[in-house]
Amino acid sequence: MRYMTDITRKKVLLGITGGVAAYKAAELVRRLMDLNIEVQVVMTQAATQFITPLTLQALSGRSVYTDLWDGRIPNNMAHIELSRDKDAILIAPASADFMAKLAHGLADDLLSTLCLARDCPLLVAPAMNRQMWENPATQRNVATLTADKVTLLGPASGEQACGEVGQGRMLEALDLAESMASFLAPKPLQGISLLITAGPTFEPIDAVRGITNLSSGKMGYALARSAQHAGANVTLISGPVSLPLPLGVNRFSVQSAQQMFQCVKEHVQQCDVFVAVAAVADYRVEKPYEQKIKKTDATELTLSLVPNTDILAWVASQTPAPFTVGFAAESEHLEKFADEKRRRKKVSLMIANLAQQAIGKDDNEVTILDDKGVRHLPRANKTDLANTLILEIAKAYRAEKK
Repeated sequence: MRYMTDITRKKVLLGITGGVAAYKAAELVRRLMDLNIEVQVVMTQAATQFITPLTLQALSGRSVYTDLWDGRIPNNMAHIELSRDKDAILIAPASADFMAKLAHGLADDLLSTLCLARDCPLLVAPAMNRQMWENPATQRNVATLTADKVTLLGPASGEQACGEVGQGRMLEALDLAESMASFLAPKPLQGISLLITAGPTFEPIDAVRGITNLSSGKMGYALARSAQHAGANVTLISGPVSLPLPLGVNRFSVQSAQQMFQCVKEHVQQCDVFVAVAAVADYRVEKPYEQKIKKTDATELTLSLVPNTDILAWVASQTPAPFTVGFAAESEHLEKFADEKRRRKKVSLMIANLAQQAIGKDDNEVTILDDKGVRHLPRANKTDLANTLILEIAKAYRAEKK
C-alpha cells in the first residue's frame, strides 16, 4: 500500500458520470477521506445506473446530489452552493460525453451546470473505450479543456471492460487520491530539483551473500513523496527495498555503495537540494568472491574490508555544492555525535535519530541541527514527519539562498 499523508483539511466535490469505471468511485471516496479530504459526491443520472447514491452516501458520510432541482439546498441553487466552499472539483470517471459538455460549455444537469458555475480548479479523470478516446472529436475536446486550464489525470492504458486493450482506462483510485493530495498540497519547493538517496546498500561477499543493514527505505520514500507534493522535481536513488515508487518521482535503483555514489555523481549537478537518507555501508569487501563460498570444516573466514566513499561529504565539498541535508542514525549521544558529523562534513542541515527507535519502523522521532541550533520534532509516523521535514528543508533552503 502506498503512503497516505494527512494534509490540511481540504474539501473536494467528486463528480461521477456514467461509465463502468464508476465502481472505482467507492474506493476513491475512501482513499480521499484517508487523506483527510472532505468529499461531497454529485452524480449524473447515468452514473446511478452503475453505482447507487446510497453506497456513496454511506462511504462519504454526506448526502449525494443528482438533481438540478434538488430542494434540499435552501435557495434551490445546488449548482451554485455545492461548489462555493470547495478547493477543487474532480470528475471521476469523466465520460466522453461529459468531457464534450465541459469543452463546449453545455449545462443540462446538476454536475455540468455546477462545473460551468464553479470558481475553483477542475480536474477530470477520463474513462472510455480506446476508440472513443482516440476519436478526433474527443482529442479536440481534450485540447480545449487543456487550453481552459482543466487538469487531466490520465487516462491509463490497459485492458478495458469491453475486452479491448489500449488507452482510455481510468486511473486507479489510489493514483487519483495521490494526484489530488499532490494537487492540493502547498508548493514551497515549486521549481526546485531534489536528489534523494534512500534505503540500504548491499555489499557483495560472494555470488549469493553480502553485507547490508536494516534500513527499510520508508523515510527516504516518504520524503520523496512529500517533496513531489511540495512541487519539487524529485529524483530518487534507491538501494534494494520493497516499496512502491511515489507517483511523479523518478527513480534509479542501485545495490552497492559504489553504484549509489556513481549515480549521485551523474545527477548531483542538476539538483538544487541533496538529501542523503540512505543508510550507506561504510565498508565493502575488498575482493568479493565470484562464486559462492563453500562451507568447509574451517571455523573462521576472514574478509578484508575497505572504506566506501562518504557520499554526503563528497557532495558537500563540491563547488558549487547544492543545499545538503544529511541523516545521522546514532545509538547514543545523539546531539553530540550528529552535530560533530554535521560540522565535519560541512552539511547545511542534519536530521538525527536514534537508530534503535527508527530502523524498520513506521514512525520516528528526529532532531534537526543547523547553524541556528537544535530543534526536536515529536514522534510521528514517517509520512507525517516527512511533510514537516520538507517544510523545514524548504524554509532553510530559501533562507540560505537569501
